[in-house]
Amino acid sequence: MTPPEAAMWLRLRQRIHGRPNFRRQHAVGPFVLDFYCSALKLAVEIDGQIHSLDDNPDRDARRTAWLNA
Repeated sequence: MTPPEAAMWLRLRQRIHGRPNFRRQHAVGPFVLDFYCSALKLAVEIDGQIHSLDDNPDRDARRTAWLNA
């Protein structure tokens, strides 16, 4: 887990009354999401520098299109 992902997870895993639970590294179809809340159908992705290298922008665009379909 990257430092930004760890910081986000620290916030998301806090048990606050009325706030839905999040899972980390949650598989959805052919993808693994950084964080996912099933109650809200909400995915959270933390994109660092690795996402700007090689074919990662294209892969990210395909993932986003698949998730939005």
